[in-house]
Amino acid sequence: MADSHRNAEAILTRAWQGRGPLACLLWPLSLLFGALAALRRALFAWGFRRAERLPVPVVVVGNVFVGGTGKTPFSIWLIEALRAAGYTPGVVSRGYGAGGAEAVAEVRADSAAARVGDEPLLIVQRTGVPLVVGRRRAAAGRALLAAHPEVDVVVSDDGLQHYALARDIEIVLSDARGAGNGWLLPAGPLREPATRRRDFSVCNLPAGSAAPAGSYAMRLDADELVQLAPPSARRPLAGIGADGARIAAVAGIGNPGRFFATLRGAGLAFSEHPLPDHYDFSANPFAGLPADVILITEKDAVKCKAIEAIKNDPRIWVVPVSARIDGALAEHIVEKLRERPTA
Repeated sequence: MADSHRNAEAILTRAWQGRGPLACLLWPLSLLFGALAALRRALFAWGFRRAERLPVPVVVVGNVFVGGTGKTPFSIWLIEALRAAGYTPGVVSRGYGAGGAEAVAEVRADSAAARVGDEPLLIVQRTGVPLVVGRRRAAAGRALLAAHPEVDVVVSDDGLQHYALARDIEIVLSDARGAGNGWLLPAGPLREPATRRRDFSVCNLPAGSAAPAGSYAMRLDADELVQLAPPSARRPLAGIGADGARIAAVAGIGNPGRFFATLRGAGLAFSEHPLPDHYDFSANPFAGLPADVILITEKDAVKCKAIEAIKNDPRIWVVPVSARIDGALAEHIVEKLRERPTA
């Protein structure tokens, strides 16, 4: 099943980079998708559907390109930037696979990823920020503020298309894939037109690449490894494998290729093992893997730590990454927040 899923994803990913036969075949469906998405936006814009406004500013982080663009490391960077500016941020998130349709739940550092989602759990473990997950983000925001009245700005993680929550700032992330073939789903990779309005654009790029005009460049830095098995030893990323150890890299994220590119940029040679995004590791992909060292992402690690058959495998090492943003983005975000009228 996982192999067929990966094959289908690979076929679509290739189709989305051009306007070949498969993309053209799906193009009429993309017109329908675009019309429905535009109607939904219009219903909120015209007041037929109400967007709820929280009593504190809301900063939305999201993307129009389906799949991973680096939202989680960016959200972690944003949380720390807001704290440095004197704010007390909180976060709301859908949480992939989390809870029921109406449920909201606060995420703790020891929460189960299956219940709250892997990305929200990673954000909490890295930052300790108050975070509530729920399908309805306005309800999650109310629960967050009720439990943590000290919060004075809310970050809506991956909430760009959730128009029921009013927002003060929209930040759109992209990466080196750009807009693909420029078409909407399912003929292309876009949830909304690439030209949709936003306050800030951030492009997640390899080191040395220039950001598109009007965008802030984001780099993901990785310089050390943390062993998954206790006692969580640490070692430098550079030079691993110099002793001839066989290295495998495994990633169940939206864009595994970016993780592999980061490792190649550190001078590593390894075998690549991409998994579907949000892979649950119920089938152990490490068993029988011919490797002395296995490198995984932080997002995968929050799930692997809870699985008995995996968490004590001494070969598995986690690669933490930190976002580095060019320019004065943090200053401009804070300036815009301070422009918001007080209630």
